[in-house]
Amino acid sequence: MMQRLYFLAPNADTTSDIADELNQMGLTQDELHVVGRKWKPLEREGVPVATLRETSDVMNAPKRGVPVGAGLGAVLGVVVHYVLGPSLIVIVPAMAVFGGLFGLWTSTMVGVSVKDVKVSKYRQALNRGELLMIADVPGEREETVKQMVRRHHPEVVIDKITARDEARPVGKGH
Repeated sequence: MMQRLYFLAPNADTTSDIADELNQMGLTQDELHVVGRKWKPLEREGVPVATLRETSDVMNAPKRGVPVGAGLGAVLGVVVHYVLGPSLIVIVPAMAVFGGLFGLWTSTMVGVSVKDVKVSKYRQALNRGELLMIADVPGEREETVKQMVRRHHPEVVIDKITARDEARPVGKGH
């Protein structure tokens, strides 16, 4: 299972060094992303800039919206079935599908506006010019990666999504 680690670095040079070290450990460009105001030099070096997928709840929101929408659509379908008569039995699955699609659409729209919990946490540091590197690492290599970064860059803050973070009503950014 992949773990999402966050490295808050004071500048682009440190962020670039961490990216190089993580690449040498086998992490690909697809597993590294940078958030911050001064990301252009890093992008020229090949470090991808974080997109809405990494910085918002756009990927997780539909996991909640589709079942809720489908359930509410099915309930509404049952109500319509009993009000308009048993000849409209097809209305229940049709309303469930419509509700699921509506739930997908609305939850995605909401998910885009909900910021990732760690991006929100470090917003002030990002505004000061620090950079947040997001790295998706295999769970079994998490400690090795953290130890390497701590050893070479003790000034870097290392963080990850915790159970407490997941309980908050903000995004996980996956």
